[in-house]
Amino acid sequence: MVVDAIISPLLQQLTAMAAAETKEQVKLVTGVGKEVKKLNSNLRAIQAVLHDAEKRQVKEETVRLWLDQLRDACYDIEDVLGEWNTARLKLQIDGVDDHENDALDPNKKVCSFFPTTSCFGCKPIVLRRDIALKIKEINETLDDIAKQKDMFGFAVNVIKSNERTDQRVPSISSIDESEIFGREEEKNELVNRLLCESSKEQKGPCIISLVGMGGIGKTTLAQFAYNNDGVKRNFEKRIWVCVSEPFDEFRIARAIIESLTGSASNFGEFQSLMQHIQECVEGKKFLLVLDDLWNEVYYKWEPFYKCLKNGLHESKILITTRKEIVARCMRSTNVIYVNVLSEIECWSVFEQLAFFGRSMEECEKLENMGRQIVRKCKGLPLAAKTIASLLQSRNTEKEWQNILESEIWELEEVERGLLAPLLLSYNELPSKIKQCFTYCAIFPKDYQIQKKELINLWMAQGYLSKKGTKEMEDIGEEYFNILASRSFFQDFRRYGLGENYVCKMHDIVHDFAQFLCRNECFALQIHGGENSFMRSFGEKKVLHLMLNLDGRHLVSISIWDHVKRLRSLLVESYEYSWSSEVLPQLFDKLTCLRALTLGVHSLRLCENCIKEVRTNIENLLHLKYLNLAHQREIEKLPETLCELYNLEHLDISYCRNLRELPQGIGKLRKLMYLENDGTYSLRYLPVGIGELIRLRIVKEFVVGGGYDRACSLGSLKKLNLLRYCRIHGLGDVSDAGEARRAELEKKKNLSNLELHFDHLRDGDEEQAGRRDNEEDEDERLLEALGPPPNLKELRIYQYRGRRNVVPKIWITSLTNLRVLSLFECRNCEHLPPLGKLPSIEVLEIYGVQSVKRVGNEFLGVESDTDGSSVIAFPKLKQLRFDEMDVLEEWDFGTAINGEIMIMPRLSSLSIRRCPKLKALPDRLLQKTTLQALTIGECPILEERCRKETGEDWPKIRHIPDVFIA
Repeated sequence: MVVDAIISPLLQQLTAMAAAETKEQVKLVTGVGKEVKKLNSNLRAIQAVLHDAEKRQVKEETVRLWLDQLRDACYDIEDVLGEWNTARLKLQIDGVDDHENDALDPNKKVCSFFPTTSCFGCKPIVLRRDIALKIKEINETLDDIAKQKDMFGFAVNVIKSNERTDQRVPSISSIDESEIFGREEEKNELVNRLLCESSKEQKGPCIISLVGMGGIGKTTLAQFAYNNDGVKRNFEKRIWVCVSEPFDEFRIARAIIESLTGSASNFGEFQSLMQHIQECVEGKKFLLVLDDLWNEVYYKWEPFYKCLKNGLHESKILITTRKEIVARCMRSTNVIYVNVLSEIECWSVFEQLAFFGRSMEECEKLENMGRQIVRKCKGLPLAAKTIASLLQSRNTEKEWQNILESEIWELEEVERGLLAPLLLSYNELPSKIKQCFTYCAIFPKDYQIQKKELINLWMAQGYLSKKGTKEMEDIGEEYFNILASRSFFQDFRRYGLGENYVCKMHDIVHDFAQFLCRNECFALQIHGGENSFMRSFGEKKVLHLMLNLDGRHLVSISIWDHVKRLRSLLVESYEYSWSSEVLPQLFDKLTCLRALTLGVHSLRLCENCIKEVRTNIENLLHLKYLNLAHQREIEKLPETLCELYNLEHLDISYCRNLRELPQGIGKLRKLMYLENDGTYSLRYLPVGIGELIRLRIVKEFVVGGGYDRACSLGSLKKLNLLRYCRIHGLGDVSDAGEARRAELEKKKNLSNLELHFDHLRDGDEEQAGRRDNEEDEDERLLEALGPPPNLKELRIYQYRGRRNVVPKIWITSLTNLRVLSLFECRNCEHLPPLGKLPSIEVLEIYGVQSVKRVGNEFLGVESDTDGSSVIAFPKLKQLRFDEMDVLEEWDFGTAINGEIMIMPRLSSLSIRRCPKLKALPDRLLQKTTLQALTIGECPILEERCRKETGEDWPKIRHIPDVFIA
């Protein structure tokens, strides 16, 4: 909990709203000016002592309780200001036409908001009084809190220079997370125990336990042993399962079966899962690793042990756990304790990070203090790593001395001193980033956190404030990188395209986040309805909740009464069947929500999806983030969704049966992200989309010519903040003037663009929409779509023109393009001169089935050009030709005078499904930069490139990775 991060934006908002009320002709809330001034005064007086209060809360329970009261009051203020601002926005939007600039012009005449006004009736008067009364009540509470602060004798804040939010992200060294410092004794002992013969009298597999506190410890040792060559040879089957908490029997059983057979989708009942495991291990020698086990109840483990006894008696089960009692409950016969590192080993961990890149002179000056700091880490690898990451950006002896002498080290009540170094690193963070870190406690342990999703959730809570021209998303990236540099995140893995990452929090870091937020953020799995829910919560004041609903139990609608103040609700319910009453009750009671996820994880399909989003969703007036992804049974969204004036992010990805969006979507003036991938039934977007000038992303911009009230291509004109856009339905557009009205060339922020020349109409309507000459129409349309100046990725699908698949004007303008993909452009007879693109790194040409020859025109170099200083494709790294049925010849020829460099950086070449292609250019095959060559379903090429027997084998034998299908 970081109260200062809440108060600062509140003060800014109070000032801005009071000023707006003064300037505008119509006041929404009258007689509240005095109360607002009082709020301002109290908040500023409290803010002046917050630095000392938040520092003392760790030791003083009374200070902690005082901060809890202050936090609750601040959230109440935030809610009231949100209501006030939403009412003003509603008046602006509903009271004037749909033109954004007019709606936001304070000089524009609007409907009166006073009792004599007939267009709004008396409801606004109730709302106005309600807001005024709430502010007055909060002021009374804040008065008491402000008076209490004097009892503590807080020191007035001294703002330190290193608490600026715009500080540069410290650079860190790249280290191998699997590197083990020391641990030689434990490594040898563990491998020996895994390889030693079990006693013939023993019944069932031998159970070995690694017990340790974490860090570079038990899991790393288990991974080392699991991948040891001797261990690999010794066991017929090896199975790795990350358990974490809680011990979910179904998930663990499925994970074991998937490791053994590759699939566990056909088993529903637990008994059938156990039976299948027993059959798979029968008569086999296996090694099963259960990593990060917390379960202390033997009866949950017993069914597994009974069916695993069917394996050979030399089989082994390896458990890693932080608790010795878990090893005993699992009936482990061998326990290896992973103790702290020696001081020398701990110094190795510390030195590698803290001294990276420093001169010998600097290292000598700082080494003595560094060794003293390492002693205080008490052999805990995570502590050493965390403090070392912090010290990377500290260059003076004074800064190192301050950390060495910090009183944080003396906190004995923080779990064996383990959290103390984390607290020190945390206290060095700006308050906004502290808030972002503690929010991560909403995820359960070992959760795969998606960086993109996390930043979106931070944004929804108002943790990311726009600074100048910097986008909130970019600020979120900066905050994330700062936390990563301090080792608060680990196990990074890229997925999909672009900069999409998942990561985890170490168990101890997660404990630390929970310690800081005091259960303000919580993750819970419900197995048994309302009673189970209540036992889990007790007296906790949960504001951010990730809820995993078990499909075998129904949840009472009264459950929402216990968490009415929730600001985040992230629901995972793969098999849970939403009743017709539960969801409407959620919308009625959880009216403080900023973020709501009712989507389904993309890797699993929900068996009992939400069938309808009820109209009372309009009650969630604070909502900024709504995720309904993969809810495939939803066919339409209610018009009342458009009453969510604060909505910034709407995710309806893979709602495959969604047929239409609300016609009033143009009222969502704050909407920035429309995630609608895979909405296959969506035939058009409402015309109001064109008024959402804050949109950054539209995953599927569906051009709906022929449909009433559908947006056209020209609706893109005002959307100048777009970063990503995929345009569908271009095959139904016959007006090139409409393409010019889109003004793509003015969209300076657009970096990723897809153009789909597909048809989206059905039946007779589809036939009626067909154009007279599709080839010429596509060519004119593409010419009219001016290229965005800063485009980095371009993909063109189903273009039917014979020429100009990338028009000349595009080639001369796309100076920043890095990725180009041409898919199924079947009529194109010649490839454009793509060698002229100066920044292209990845080029994919797929399904271009009318090209018979690729020659010098592809390079963009004339045959009579003196090529002494010409480079074609100067930055190209990956090139792929696929499904080019008539391609016979690919030759750059010898007619070019002088010397020309062709693809000097090419590292990957893939040729697939080109059955008539006779040979590859010698100038590509003989390149020393080529690292990978793939040839598949190309019979002539395959024969020429066969190892040792093919005539081209001598030309490609130097390539490290050659794959011939």
